Amino acid sequence: MTEPLHYDIEGHGPVLLIIPGGAGHPMGFDKVTGVLADRFTVVTYDPLGLAHGRLGEPVGDQQVEAWSDGARRVLQEVLPEGESAYVLGTSSGGIAALDLLARHPERLSHVVAHEPPCMGVLPDGAVQRARFREVYDTYRTAGLQAAAVRLGAVLTGQEAEPAEGRPLSREEELAIPMALFLAHVLRQFTSYAPDLTALTSASARLTLAAGSDSRGQLLHRTAQFLAEHTGGGFVEFPGGHVGVAEHPVAFAELLAETLVAGEAHAPR
Repeated sequence: MTEPLHYDIEGHGPVLLIIPGGAGHPMGFDKVTGVLADRFTVVTYDPLGLAHGRLGEPVGDQQVEAWSDGARRVLQEVLPEGESAYVLGTSSGGIAALDLLARHPERLSHVVAHEPPCMGVLPDGAVQRARFREVYDTYRTAGLQAAAVRLGAVLTGQEAEPAEGRPLSREEELAIPMALFLAHVLRQFTSYAPDLTALTSASARLTLAAGSDSRGQLLHRTAQFLAEHTGGGFVEFPGGHVGVAEHPVAFAELLAETLVAGEAHAPR
């Protein structure tokens, strides 16, 4: 049985599909989509339907390919015949955007993947994946706050102090998007290795992005590595990992410029 699709549409113009990070809940995107809606038909995908009445319902372990296939189906529903779409994916949504481009580039004008945590591509990827596994283990044994502290330490390259806490109950976990991310998205997505050959073939349609405040940190390095090894572009956006919420207007303006410039250089 095909899973139902959940998404919102705002604005007018060429289609811009947004795939949020975390567990896919589009929280924090309202301001940036409001700015972008002046130039684009902004389609915000909610892979698990968390903002569409499904928060609190059971969630299983997530797979990158399932989010990517869902994004492809959304485009099939909203994209006019003969047109192509822009895509922005952030964090875990950036990984889904990379998979979408690798497997279904035919109707994509340009893709911006902002700080996708693709540890599988890095020379020290096994070490980094193990550190994310420690975040998951911390969540299971000590709860949400302790895991968030350890996650921050992994992203910034610091050592986390041991933290105490209690595991969340199943009911508590299902009600908190960040908990769902730690429980069912983090391990699977950070272990994903994108198809570099396919992305290289589509590199004219790809820009990797990282926040200017993330310089020297893991995901800035990851985005640069992906750009260098696929031939895709690299752009620094304002803010850090959640720059889309920190600087929505500046983020939206630079995104629009990047998408349009990228399309101009993409093959027809």
